[in-house]
Amino acid sequence: MKPHVSILMLTSADGSLHPSRFTTSPEGTRRDWSAQYENVHSSLHGNAWLVGRVTMAEMSKSQAHVPPAPWQVQRPIHIAKSSAQTFGIALDPGGKVHLQGGKVAGDDVIVLLGPNVPDSHLAELAADGVSYIVSQSADVDIPAALEVLARDFGVRHLIVEGGAATNGAFLAAGVVDEFHVLIAPAMEGPQNLQGIVSHRDGLAGRVEFRLKSSHVLDHGVVQLTYEVSSYNGGHERKSH
Repeated sequence: MKPHVSILMLTSADGSLHPSRFTTSPEGTRRDWSAQYENVHSSLHGNAWLVGRVTMAEMSKSQAHVPPAPWQVQRPIHIAKSSAQTFGIALDPGGKVHLQGGKVAGDDVIVLLGPNVPDSHLAELAADGVSYIVSQSADVDIPAALEVLARDFGVRHLIVEGGAATNGAFLAAGVVDEFHVLIAPAMEGPQNLQGIVSHRDGLAGRVEFRLKSSHVLDHGVVQLTYEVSSYNGGHERKSH
């Protein structure tokens, strides 16, 4: 059984995912809009959040620090000794993220890795007190990873916080239940090159959204919530 999976994104009216580059508005500031995002995040009552490699690297601000060899590592799952109830998860197929200790933003870290990550990187993560799951298939097997997160870590509601490629990977895997989009009264302008969702094979005909609710929040932010239906291999998976 997998956790409930929600995607949560804050975007400008022209689709930017970078609040630091949003234009200003009489409705509020970038800080106001980020606060609205955090309020919605809290209201979802998730006990785990997930970001991609780039975002986690920006949060951790750490460099490689491999412990001395020889390494004795566990595959495919390593569970750090912890009584954690909340988790920050990194989708890092290539094993590029380095961490300082086992926590980020106060939550215990779990890293989802591809099959070709070297033992040296696993040893570094374990030495830092970081849990990890190594996929046994190409890239990262997202459905299988979600089952492990639920079974071995007690993750019941996972909030996926992008970027675009991470959102696309979860939608393509057919595991997303809800999609929450917060639209701020701002723009980024001509340098905006990134959408909310991207996937190398496209998602047309594979994912369908149904509007569940819409709310006007403070500071001109609009929240749209969609139920997600995914179609994989001709079989429909409907959210409930």
